[in-house]
Amino acid sequence: MAARLVQRCCWRHLGAFISPPSVSTSLLAPVGQVVRARALPFNSFHTSSLLSWADGFSVKEQPEESRSPEHKVIRELIEAATTPQDLLQLGELHALNSNQASQVIIQLSKVAVEKKLETRSILEDERFQQLLRIMDSQISQVWNNVLVNVLKSLYTLGVQGSRRELQSVEQEVLWRLRRLSFRQLASLAELLAPRQGRDGRLLPELLKKLELRWTELEGTRSVVALVSKVGHLSPALMDRLEDKALELAEQFEPEDIRKVTLALAYQRRRCVPLLRALSYHLCQKHSELSLGVLLDLIFAYGKLSFHQPQVFQKIAAELQPQVAAMTPLEVTRCVRSFALLKWLSLPLFEAVAQYTLDNIKQLSVTQLCGLILSFARLNFQPSASEGFFSMVHEELQGELDSLEPQLLTDLVWSLCVLQQARAPYLQRVLAPEFQAHIQGDQSPKAQSLRLKLLHINATAQLESPGYKGPFLPGEMLSASQQRGDKATPLQSSLREALAGLLGSQEQEQGRLDVHTVYGWHIGEALWLPVEPGLAGSCSWAAPAAPCPCCPCPLCAPRVAFLRWEFSNFSSRSKELLGRYALARRHLQAAGFLLVEVPHYEFLELKLERQRRAYLRDKLQKALGRELAS
Repeated sequence: MAARLVQRCCWRHLGAFISPPSVSTSLLAPVGQVVRARALPFNSFHTSSLLSWADGFSVKEQPEESRSPEHKVIRELIEAATTPQDLLQLGELHALNSNQASQVIIQLSKVAVEKKLETRSILEDERFQQLLRIMDSQISQVWNNVLVNVLKSLYTLGVQGSRRELQSVEQEVLWRLRRLSFRQLASLAELLAPRQGRDGRLLPELLKKLELRWTELEGTRSVVALVSKVGHLSPALMDRLEDKALELAEQFEPEDIRKVTLALAYQRRRCVPLLRALSYHLCQKHSELSLGVLLDLIFAYGKLSFHQPQVFQKIAAELQPQVAAMTPLEVTRCVRSFALLKWLSLPLFEAVAQYTLDNIKQLSVTQLCGLILSFARLNFQPSASEGFFSMVHEELQGELDSLEPQLLTDLVWSLCVLQQARAPYLQRVLAPEFQAHIQGDQSPKAQSLRLKLLHINATAQLESPGYKGPFLPGEMLSASQQRGDKATPLQSSLREALAGLLGSQEQEQGRLDVHTVYGWHIGEALWLPVEPGLAGSCSWAAPAAPCPCCPCPLCAPRVAFLRWEFSNFSSRSKELLGRYALARRHLQAAGFLLVEVPHYEFLELKLERQRRAYLRDKLQKALGRELAS
């Protein structure tokens, strides 16, 4: 009862406030137009509609004004003006209202942009100041569409944010947000997104309105624009935009697909359903793509680590004939993206290698290093390998001093992977003064650098017989790498099978997580005594470089089980990536018997006895090859 009484009292006071509609309406009507008052029925109001009614209290669009002959003439003069002077003179020759002054300002910004004019002279002109004053004097009568466009124009012309006129326009837009169409809201959001932080009120409220009214979103252009320009400001809105983009994916043109995938890449949003849909329509509907679209797509897929073989094949096939006409930056970017995706297209990479030979003088040292790093990641050796690397060495000669330590280390490590590391490269990074800048640094970047130096040192010891030094000091070799990675299915099942194979001798013969002085981690290692059931007899000498981390007898063969996970191979291939090919060479040169266990063989065996038989067979074959050599 009390609540109903309070409600009736509130509405009685509200009715007294709005009883003379002619007063409020006449203030908003154009000059010379008579507005007839209309009584509002009391039962038409409801408490839930109070806020929306108050928000809609501002002026409605007035198409009648455009029908006036005088106003029609002024509009035509505004549209016909082609110079700022013509537009500024309109304010002197005609008595403009707020709408017309706003339209003049809009046309001024268009002319300034089209002719690339300096806006300072426009802003300092007294006639422009008068236009601002006219617009501000009756800002509530400016039409919605004109209001949105005049705000854009003021930003384009460079009006300072502290100006009262600009703040007045922003405030009026803020009040009218509920009355603006979704297209106007989206247009404003695109405008204000780059100005994030400069306006603390309008943009957050605008994003809230977009989040609430996202179902009104129509057309691919609006979806693409909001995804690429506004989505990063609101995760909730971006979720809705992804759903809408998935719904409209079939209508996207290649340029739309490029913008959406780039936006997802820059925002680190790996929306798999949307990426799959875009990839499908890209392959099914669009036969030819421009070079820019191809490069941006492969870059976005690489940044998101999203694998879609059909798209990769299509992009590689279309890029190959265009390699010769590409710039060095485009070639480097293309190869790096494919390397990130672990996708090796031999025809494309052979074309890149030939491009490098033909344009070696146009490539900067950094770009040349980028190509070598990408080749090393995929373990790609050009068909004309000798001539290719001879020219590379010649180009890099004398340029090592100009490289940053991180890039120099990556370059030498990549040359080690490709078996092209010469003594000058090794001496440069293994010198004591080069290591000084990472001593005591425990950052992830320094640890990665230190690990690569161990690999380079191993190459100098194991694969460079003519190399005399320097080498890394002993304290760096003894620092073991800590690994806290979660056990993979392959690792767990392999250890279970080895435990069953060795039985009670597992603790005496086997070791887990062995860290070698070469920088390589062996998940499972064991040494084999003379045992008829496994090896027969052991008659060869001990390895020349025993592993100090594995305290096995010197006469015992040391076996390293190398687990090759799915991520260790090139995509859709059984070829190891460069890093793991280097590990295999180093451990083999160090005297280990290698038992390689690839995921595509071991995980196919479902029974424990099958896995034990598989390991026993692999072990006997490795011992047999060693005895025969």
